[in-house]
Amino acid sequence: MNGIEAYIFYGLLLFFLLACVLAVHQHDLLYAVLASGGASAILALVFYMLQAPDVAITEAAVGAGLSTVLYVLAISLTKREEEAEGLSKVVTKNE
Repeated sequence: MNGIEAYIFYGLLLFFLLACVLAVHQHDLLYAVLASGGASAILALVFYMLQAPDVAITEAAVGAGLSTVLYVLAISLTKREEEAEGLSKVVTKNE
């Protein structure tokens, strides 16, 4: 790699690390999953720049696509923390 390609490569790695840190430190699960999906998409670009297009396509399809959709579906089937706290406050007031 030379010149501008190196800057793009290291910039992508920096954004990848930032997305991973964001995913770990998020308290809201939905935002954490979206940050993780973004990190997977960036990693797919890194693999493509490293001339591994088959790995890049697999990472984009499975890592950024399928797993993100499955996690979002699983989160949508659960109750949010705010809703659960509101429900418990209503139950304790009625008792």
